[in-house]
Amino acid sequence: MPPIHLIVTTGLGIVAVLGNSALALPPHDDIPEEILRTEIITEARSPLNGEPISAADYAALQEHLRDPNTEPVVNPEIAQLIQLLQLRRTLKPILPFLR
Repeated sequence: MPPIHLIVTTGLGIVAVLGNSALALPPHDDIPEEILRTEIITEARSPLNGEPISAADYAALQEHLRDPNTEPVVNPEIAQLIQLLQLRRTLKPILPFLR
């Protein structure tokens, strides 16, 4: 930490003057954010299961997920559970003793 010299001025308070370097500057080996933003990402992770995939596979997966004509892949047991919950929600106002 650079030495801090204090200068007292009348009526204005205390002013701190730093030595040769400022504390707010990043380290010299730090890569600027502007350069990091323009960096091309060549590897990615799948949003479905988190496994690493190539950039081409990631682009194809994103395009497939954006397509509205694709059927969502749902486990049949979970689909049946969703249907039963929807049926229960419909019958609950008629049969209030259902839990």
